[in-house]
Amino acid sequence: MTRGLARGLAALGLVVPTVALAAPKDPSGVWLTEDGRARIRIEKCLTRNDRVCGYVVWLKTPLNDKGEARVDFKNTDPKKRTRPSLGHQLIMGLKPNAEDRYEGQIYNSEDGKNYDVSIWVDEPGELSVRGCLLGFLCGSQTWTRTTDILPGQLTGPTNGPGGPRPDAEWTPKPPPAPKPATTASPGTPATAKKDEPAKP
Repeated sequence: MTRGLARGLAALGLVVPTVALAAPKDPSGVWLTEDGRARIRIEKCLTRNDRVCGYVVWLKTPLNDKGEARVDFKNTDPKKRTRPSLGHQLIMGLKPNAEDRYEGQIYNSEDGKNYDVSIWVDEPGELSVRGCLLGFLCGSQTWTRTTDILPGQLTGPTNGPGGPRPDAEWTPKPPPAPKPATTASPGTPATAKKDEPAKP
């Protein structure tokens, strides 16, 4: 291909530039779901900086009919059925894909199941969310960015006081306890060799 032809095709938009795909726009922030029932905080995962996780930080109806805090009673994991709905993790480490979106799994407490999901930002104040069950039963929502704080909203750091709680697989592991230092016997230099009497 001659330079002149290449320039002509480029002018017509027929040549695809050989550049790396741009990273998806950062979806970090607090978002109000389309139905207005919850606010979701999205941020880099604590254990994987290349992925994003999301947590419920506010509920429009945080109490059940008995006046008690709502719990995740439909979860398929029996160990999670008593955890509070407020503060639980629902976006599970989404990773960038070739379409400049984040994709992975989202948890739906309405039925206790995980779904395939992709999220992306086209407009600064809007988050597009597309979830699919079995790969073809799909639905889309638009979440709205929020900057105010409502009563009952969790504002503390994730996995810290007053903040949401990541699932176990997304929680940083505590550092191993330091090994106790070995001590020499009283009156014996630490450098003394076995069966060698201590020097006065």
